[in-house]
Amino acid sequence: MNPTPTGRLLRTADGSDLVVTRTMRAPIGDVWASVTEPERTARWFGPWEGDAAPGRTIKVRMSFEEGAPWFDARIDACEPPRRLALSTTDEAGAWHMELRLSESDGTTELQLIHHLRSDQGIGEMGPGWEYYLDNLVASRDGTAAPAFDDYYPAQKAYFEELATGDSGAGNLATGD
Repeated sequence: MNPTPTGRLLRTADGSDLVVTRTMRAPIGDVWASVTEPERTARWFGPWEGDAAPGRTIKVRMSFEEGAPWFDARIDACEPPRRLALSTTDEAGAWHMELRLSESDGTTELQLIHHLRSDQGIGEMGPGWEYYLDNLVASRDGTAAPAFDDYYPAQKAYFEELATGDSGAGNLATGD
């Protein structure tokens, strides 16, 4: 398998937004359940536990990472079935991300937006998010899960070029 990267970079006042999108032929409520219910997130990312509500912290497991680590994630916003914003701080720094969903004619678009203060590490982050969202699609479709080795390091240069503006892949900030 040789997946094509879809990520885009949008320049913001505070840095950049890495945006990775998937479209699924399913109602928005069903896709929302796939990204918020612990037994369903376990299929493509990992389970979570705790009292989920805005301002609260939950524990999330990254089941598809080496050692399947747990981490704390703060729920910054939860607006079912359209928006979920999370933040976390770990040894790699602070992470802020959102999931935004929209539906049209029975098809739901999911945007994962990773808010970046710096483009440092985008060559690792981008392929990771591509992998996880393809894992989400596979879990929903009942197809085989993708292999991370198909994403990294193969997609690393694509994402690094997004940060430098040399990719020709377009930049949401300029509308290219």
